[in-house]
Amino acid sequence: MSYAVKEIFYTLQGEGRQAGRAAVFCRFAGCNLWSGREADRLKAVCQFCDTDFVGTDGDSGGRFATCDDLARAVEAKWSPSLAQRRFVVLTGGEPLLQIDPPLIDALHDKGFEIAVETNGTLTPPPGIDWVCVSPKSGTEIAIKTGNELKLVFPQVGAEPQRFEALAFDHFLLQPMDGPDRASNTQDAVAYCLANPRWQLSLQTHKQLGIR
Repeated sequence: MSYAVKEIFYTLQGEGRQAGRAAVFCRFAGCNLWSGREADRLKAVCQFCDTDFVGTDGDSGGRFATCDDLARAVEAKWSPSLAQRRFVVLTGGEPLLQIDPPLIDALHDKGFEIAVETNGTLTPPPGIDWVCVSPKSGTEIAIKTGNELKLVFPQVGAEPQRFEALAFDHFLLQPMDGPDRASNTQDAVAYCLANPRWQLSLQTHKQLGIR
């Protein structure tokens, strides 16, 4: 299997339970909820995405013919002097359109702990170390268990109580970005105070001005 990747870069994880941790981000091209093109946004299942996942023209992006080729590209972004706590975040778009067992094995062979950030509509292959699901309104969740459910808030039709029966270790609310970010943040804070099972997740990478 070949892999279409938008970009690969080294940064700090900006949100969720792993926030602040050094990580290589591997952003796959393509998504099953939106084409990524503005002309298609109004008919997309997910209409609030602000991520560029179209094409393979980003930093260190491209088409990788084999899992070993992609694992080497990920490893190249991690400093050779930092042998411990290697961490890669497989994101998108929707990474589960492309992630397969050979890639997971190749990244583990390079010493990486593997996280995936997914919309939860596709079943992941075994072996992923950290599963983060971000549900979107209008979709059916295929992943019923995982490490982290990170819900962009608010979404009509994807209210927090709809997901509380799922078997996740952590439940997080992340205020929706955009023109209503301030009021969305206030509402998310209020919800977490009234419902302590939920924790607030902020996009600290945007606040810090990093990727």
